[in-house]
Parts: sequence; structure tokens; C-alpha cells
Amino acid sequence: MEKLQTIDRLSLNQITTGKWSIREAVEGCVKAEIPSIALWRHKVEEVGLLESKRLVRDASLHISSLCRGGMFPAATALERQKQIDDNKRAVEEAAELGTDILVLVCGPSPDKDIAMARKMVSDGIEQIVPFAEEYGVKLGIEPLHPMYAAERCVIVTLAEANQIARQYSPEQVGIIVDVFHVWWDPDLFHQIDAAKGRILGFHVSDWIVPTPDLLMGRGMMGDGVIDIRKIRHTVEQAGYNGPIEVEIFNEEIWNRPGDDVLNQMKERFLNHV
Repeated sequence: MEKLQTIDRLSLNQITTGKWSIREAVEGCVKAEIPSIALWRHKVEEVGLLESKRLVRDASLHISSLCRGGMFPAATALERQKQIDDNKRAVEEAAELGTDILVLVCGPSPDKDIAMARKMVSDGIEQIVPFAEEYGVKLGIEPLHPMYAAERCVIVTLAEANQIARQYSPEQVGIIVDVFHVWWDPDLFHQIDAAKGRILGFHVSDWIVPTPDLLMGRGMMGDGVIDIRKIRHTVEQAGYNGPIEVEIFNEEIWNRPGDDVLNQMKERFLNHV
């Protein structure tokens, strides 16, 4: 018998309600009885770290992750060091907020040498692992779809993410499986299995056909072509049974009333995840 989903694992990645403040997102989760929330650093900065922490704590919400660290490649040593320093601040913020997962969007190449950019990513992670470990924060490498390689992330497959992550213990570095970014990969299920014990997060949305926009074109679960449930089962078989974040970049969804979005999100989560 197929294992049915429950709301207990649902987490609102707050980018899904992109025009809401942290206060509005927290209040929306409470009203919709969504138990977890994933925060973004720019939203935290809007109201301040301590106020963000208070809002979430007072609402008794679990913080599934903080996004984002990463963005390691840069043209100069000085710029690369600035990114390392920013990642250390992100680790401190995650620890203060009370989450042990920092999501890494690793960053694009500063020039045409994508191989060197990938080495910068590996080197950058190596530099911040000891710092993150001191704070009890795990680094989750999130490979992005190849269409983002030039602008956001040179790590585009789970195989690449696994190769970096396995250099460390699962308590230090793991991977984030986002169905939007990895559903197309012919090696997907093998690589999920290879990540057994070090999957730190699972993100869901859907791939709309035709895709309306490279960045803002994600769909609500059930509106596209991804076999989300099959991927979810495989992730669970690899040992991950934590929060499942709904992460949707879509201007049309952002413009809708947030409460309506959360209600639909819950229904689609139960029926398609």
C-alpha cells in the first residue's frame, strides 16, 4: 500500500509567498496549521535577526532551513574572501534562528572557466566547514538545473553535489534534493541512493509545460510533468524523513492572496507529494 503524505512534514519555503514579510508568513503558517517554515536571509534582514527568531519561536514553528549561503566563485581573491565571510555570517544566522541546515546555492562562474569555478565552490565549502561545525550547522549543497549554470550555480547535478559532500561527514555536509532542479537527470535515482544518510532537505514544486520563465516559472505541485511522489519515495528510501519544503518562484502565485496559496499548497501537497 502506498504511504500517504501528512501535513506534519509540510514546510512553507517563504519564497512561495514572495511578497509576504516574515511576520505575514509566520501568521499564515499558524492560520493554515503548517508546522514548519524555511527562511530566506533577505527576509530576515528586513525585520532583523532577533525579531525574526522571536516571531518564529512565539508561533512554535520549526525552521526547516535557512537560504542561502554559497555564491563562492568570484574574479578576485578579495571577492572570494568576502563570500567566505558572508557564508560565515549565514552560519551564525542559522544557528541563532535555531536551524541546523544552511542551503548552499553555490554560485556562477565569473568568467568562461567553469571548471575553475567548480573548484572555487569546493574550496569555499572546505573553508567554511570547520566554522559551521562549531555552530552545529550542516551545509546542504543544492544542485540547480543546468539552465542556471551561467547565472546562479555551476553545480548542476546530484553527482557533482555528492562528489563534494562525500569528502565530509554527513554531520558536516550533505545535499538538498529539489525536484524542479533534478527531475530530468537520467542518473537521478542512482544519485539519490548514493546520497543515503546525507540528504538534508527535500524541496517540491512542478515543471510547467511550456515553461513561462526561466526563474519565475515554477508551478504548484500537480500542474506539471514531475513525478514528485516517485522521487519522494526514493528520497525516503535513502533515509530522509524530515520536512518537505514547498519552494515556488512564480509571480502569478506571489500576486495571489497568501492564505489562498497556502490552502492550495496544503491540498496539492497531500494529493501530489
